[in-house]
Amino acid sequence: MPVPSRTQLQGGLIVSVQAPEGSPMRHPDVIAAMAEASLRNGATGVRLESPEHIGAVRNRCPNALIIGLWKRTFPESSVYITPRWDDIQAVWAAGADVIALDATARQRPGKDDLAALIQRSKEDLGAPLMADVDSIENGLIAASLGCEWVGTTLYGYTEQTAQLNPPGYGLISPLRAQLSDQVTLICEGGIKSPDSASQALEHGADLVVVGTAITGVDLQVAEYLKTLNRQSG
Repeated sequence: MPVPSRTQLQGGLIVSVQAPEGSPMRHPDVIAAMAEASLRNGATGVRLESPEHIGAVRNRCPNALIIGLWKRTFPESSVYITPRWDDIQAVWAAGADVIALDATARQRPGKDDLAALIQRSKEDLGAPLMADVDSIENGLIAASLGCEWVGTTLYGYTEQTAQLNPPGYGLISPLRAQLSDQVTLICEGGIKSPDSASQALEHGADLVVVGTAITGVDLQVAEYLKTLNRQSG
């Protein structure tokens, strides 16, 4: 489907429908059901991990706006969000409308070059890209290389930002001031309530991505039990 413009997306909610390895929630049918429930209740789109889950949601929700990624781990690199060309191709072939990829300054597996990957994605696939970044600088670089969407996804999750706690509100206003009007700016990571989502928009984000607080059954239950056990202990 054609990707909506920044103006059309303004104020929207993207639900990240993911589940950890080993969870019964990770079954493609369960992921697709959660995605459909999110869309039926007004979500602008969904963010999905793995070609299998992207394909399942595309089959069940043919008109959904899907941001796709593939988490892959390699011993020589800490980059794991759609790190290689093969992963980009697989996410696109599965039916994603936008491909999310790590756009930090970290070394990629096989020492792949971010600029070359972005250029190849545009030339060979014509794929819109979402840059998952951890800093203002990396967000601006990603946009200059051709990423149409920039998200604060990795703020607090890289070696350089490990001491910081998401949401990355502090990135949003400076990025919005310096990014082109055509680039969609997204706050993702650490959004735990409707109020924190609203704050992201107040800082200047166009869209908000919420995952665990909506679809993270495993982590939410564990968090409740940890708190209850502290009190009872």
